[in-house]
Amino acid sequence: MKNILYILLLSTQVFFAQNGFEKGNAYYEKGKYEEAVTAYESVLKDNKHSSELYFNLGNAYYKLNKVAPSIYNYEKALVLNPNDSESINNLKFAQKRTIDEIKVVPKVGFGKLVRDFTGIYHYNTWAWISVGLATSFLLFFLGYYFSQTTVSKRIFFFGMFVLIFLILISVSSAIFEKSHFDTEKPAIVFAEIADAKSEPRNGGQAIFMLHEGTKVYVEEIIGKWKKVQLTDGTEGWIDSTAIKEVK
Repeated sequence: MKNILYILLLSTQVFFAQNGFEKGNAYYEKGKYEEAVTAYESVLKDNKHSSELYFNLGNAYYKLNKVAPSIYNYEKALVLNPNDSESINNLKFAQKRTIDEIKVVPKVGFGKLVRDFTGIYHYNTWAWISVGLATSFLLFFLGYYFSQTTVSKRIFFFGMFVLIFLILISVSSAIFEKSHFDTEKPAIVFAEIADAKSEPRNGGQAIFMLHEGTKVYVEEIIGKWKKVQLTDGTEGWIDSTAIKEVK
């Protein structure tokens, strides 16, 4: 009986989540963007998340000329689906509405080479690649074990050696990407204007100013202050209420 009630409850939640999503889409098509935002947000309040939902919510905010919320939701969509070309494209359009023009300082050295390689795929993709390679290794092992000729045994043995090497690379890449995902804390400035200070206190000297929609990376938290870094490497302390973390 409890299982039946649980299934009914879950089905009801999914129905209302889909209903809210569809309502949002209907409002959006009619140009009622405020109502679309309300409908989409109601789905999020039920803890229902998807890249499509965040993408549509970002579009609705973009139509309302709300820079920070649109960028934030596009970024949320990309967390769930990093390779979504539409989210990437719309994010670029939204970022053009920001005031701050912060350069991206490229990293150099061996660390950059490793990051460029592992960043080709999401850590989940690397995990599935590892599974595929492990399956191939098992097939090669069976081929080696049941092979009747010396030549075929050598081929299967060499293939097993290559697959072990590739498995180590894919597993390492998955671990590296997961670690990078967990440690990187992007955030979007929601305050219209926010001062970044040299110290985590109200009396600290303001060293630079940030505006709505700018992307920062949280490095440290002390009380109500968060130490953030910009894409050009500049660092400062900002009031935690001025920004909203993406993940």
